[in-house]
Parts: sequence; structure tokens; C-alpha cells
Amino acid sequence: MKRRSFFNACVAGMATLPLLSWTAVLPGPVKKTRYKIAVIDLMILKRQKLSALPLAGEIGADGLEVDMGGLGDRPTFDNKLADPAVRRQYLDKAKELNLEICSLAMTGFYAQSFAKRDGAEKMVGDCIDTMKLMGIKTAFLPLGIQGDLVKNPELRPAIVERLKTVGKMAEKAGVVIGIETALDARGEVELLKEIGSKHIQIYFNFSNPLKEGRDLCEELRILGKKRICQIHCTDEDGVWLQNNTRLDMKKVKATLDRMGWKGWLVIERSRDASKPRDVKGNFSANTAFMKTVFQS
Repeated sequence: MKRRSFFNACVAGMATLPLLSWTAVLPGPVKKTRYKIAVIDLMILKRQKLSALPLAGEIGADGLEVDMGGLGDRPTFDNKLADPAVRRQYLDKAKELNLEICSLAMTGFYAQSFAKRDGAEKMVGDCIDTMKLMGIKTAFLPLGIQGDLVKNPELRPAIVERLKTVGKMAEKAGVVIGIETALDARGEVELLKEIGSKHIQIYFNFSNPLKEGRDLCEELRILGKKRICQIHCTDEDGVWLQNNTRLDMKKVKATLDRMGWKGWLVIERSRDASKPRDVKGNFSANTAFMKTVFQS
């Protein structure tokens, strides 16, 4: 058979195949998923360690949230990323492994008072400087135990004033600071209105409404897609996400789909209580489950 006749016969044969089979043989761009899954270097026991990146890759994550380091009584975070050589190592390794650094985390404020700590704005400013140097657009700022606005409502004026300052810093840098509070969704909407900056948003955590008995999906809907910068898709430790009977992940995805939200889902906890130190086992299982729900 001549080459042209052979080619025409092949094309004719392929045209009779079902559409899926026909399109499967054609090359095309890889679709970008609207949801990406990350883990946290602190929670995989690799706080500010370069080895967190290959471990995140082994776990199967798309990216990593990197902690800014301890705070304690220091004037600012114990941030190894302030060293240009260390930053370059992180960025090069992430590129090599095809991983993204999705956010920086200021977890030192879990046990510190953002409202009262001297120099808190400078500390957040140091984080913003690191974000700019690394091309990272989101940071996590927990208001923590001492900043619990349900138990300590008297701290609200000081927290709002400091967050207004941080909002201006974030706007100038073109980044977003995601806060975690103890308020319900309606309370967070009012708090954000009071702060008055689109660069201060909510870093939502599934476990907060769950442990308070609130409707997780309703909380998401109240906040809306423009107020949620990133999500800690986790619950308290005890069982893997796939075995958590109080967290319907498919319903959560349907809610986020309808909201039109997209972004990073960052796994924080949800470790099996019988093997809490099995980092690879716990986080691999949770990552695989999240990808089945959100990326399939």
C-alpha cells in the first residue's frame, strides 16, 4: 500500500473510534488543577530544613508550606531563609522536584500575643520581606491562644490596629496575610470589614468549626471565595481524613466548587492516633485521599 493510501486508511479508521479514544491519541496541554495539595514542613518534622522538600515529594504533595522558624524571646523569627544562600537552595530544590512553596507560616504567634508583643509588626514585616525575595504570595498568621477574640474580646482594638498596619505593608508588597481566628464565619466577616484591607484574608481551618459543632460548609459559604486565601484541610488528630466521619470531604469540595474558590489545600494534622509519629504514612495517606477527591 502506498504511503498516502495507508495514511488515509488510518485516518478513516480513527474517525470511527469513539470520541474519547480519538482525543486520547492527540497531544495537548496538561490541565492546571484548581486545587493543589500541600503539607507543612513543621508538621512533617522538618521545620526550616531543606530535606522537607524531597519528603514532601515522596509524600505526593504538590507543594510545601514553610515555617518562618521559632520566635520565643527573640526580636524576630529564627528564619534561616534570611540567608541568601539558604533561600537559593530552597528555590533550586523546589524547582528540581517540581514543587511549589505555597506559603510561609508564622506559627511562632500560636503561643505569642500578636496584640501585645513588642515589635509584632516588624516580625510580620520580616516575613513579608522573605515572601518578596522568594516570590511567595501568601503567609499564615495565627492569632493563637493569647489572641483568641472569643475569650479575650478586649484585645480586638489592638489586633485590628496592628492588622491595619500589616494590611498596608502587605498591599505595598503585593502579598496576602491569612489570619486564623477563634471567631465564627460571621464574626470573621465583621473583623475583616473592620480591618478594611483586601490583603488581610482568612486562612480557613476545617478543624475550627468542626470542634465547635458548627456547619463547616455553611461557614465556607458565609465567608465566600474572596475572603479565604488558603485552607488548612485538616481536623484534630485521631484518624486519617478518609476515615473521619464528621468531615464529608466530597460535600466540602462541592461547596468550594459552587463558590468558585480555587487554591491550596494544606494538610496540617489528621494523623492516626495509633501511629502519630509515622510522618510518611500519615501524610501520604491524607495526601492521596485529598487528591482522589479534589484532583480526580
